Amino acid sequence: MKETSTGHPAPATAQSTWSRRFCAAPMMDWSDRHCRYFWRLLSKNTLLYTEMVTTGALIHGDRERFLAFNPAELPVALQIGGSDPAALARCAEFADTWGYSEINLNCGCPSDRVQSGRIGACLMAEPELVRDCIVAMSEACDIPVTIKHRIGIDDMDDYNGLRDFVVTVAESGCKTFIVHARKAWLQGLSPKENRNVPPLDYGLVARLKAELPELEIIVNGGITTLTQCDTLLQNVDGVMLGREIYSNPYLLAEVDQRLFDTAAPIPSRLEVMTEFMKYCEQELPKGTRLNQMTRHILGLYQGLPGARRFRRVISENAHKPGAGITVIQDALLQVE
Repeated sequence: MKETSTGHPAPATAQSTWSRRFCAAPMMDWSDRHCRYFWRLLSKNTLLYTEMVTTGALIHGDRERFLAFNPAELPVALQIGGSDPAALARCAEFADTWGYSEINLNCGCPSDRVQSGRIGACLMAEPELVRDCIVAMSEACDIPVTIKHRIGIDDMDDYNGLRDFVVTVAESGCKTFIVHARKAWLQGLSPKENRNVPPLDYGLVARLKAELPELEIIVNGGITTLTQCDTLLQNVDGVMLGREIYSNPYLLAEVDQRLFDTAAPIPSRLEVMTEFMKYCEQELPKGTRLNQMTRHILGLYQGLPGARRFRRVISENAHKPGAGITVIQDALLQVE
């Protein structure tokens, strides 16, 4: 039986069958546990990912802070950053023990800070090392070990380089590859520019799936609509959205019905907010500040009358000492 961080048996967390058909991307400073809880209120089937956490932070830091999540978030995957097989194996054990649905190795982040720690996209230049890391992680846990990466880095040959990387890593037994359909330029572009400047090439990802049908291929990068998702899903196994669902979270409300079950209900914004306020009421006595939770809901009414006033009420008041549910209630008066 799994144990919690205190050494006590973890409560059973029954998970129904889940898939990676639609995933919410790991996003630094955004996809924390409060954000994920909010997203789960919108979609029951979306696979959620944590922010990336490094092996050093997990092994030597505040494990409770990095790993704690609400069982309602399930299915949820932990994304890890690192390049030492032994350290990654230990973190895979943590992920399994804490009840995560999956652990994912980050081989796509292009930031200088991450590169200096031999983490992220720079690992695409060392496919044998990545393979060994996946092997070590897989041997240490009973949950799926997956990888997220770019279509290439710097001057890597566009398709052959991508295919060689995937084939080498797949020798580890890894079956799931989440492919950000842009190159990462480690020299010359900032992390922000790397999210927009390199051109998207979904065709490269589709070709990868066609040539390696035994692998599960998830495409990521620049996807903004469910119509786009429908088109991409004709050639790959799943899609992953990031910035779009953060800025326009109500997109998630249609995911279950559109991509999983035509009979699935679409929750109203007010239904979602009613449940989210209950969550906030549970978290506030624990010392969680209101703005730590409400910063993730600002885009919920995007495009509707009163949306700007909704955001302003929250932005101007949620950070104040003692701020409580009345701030959200006042904001809702602007739109509901």
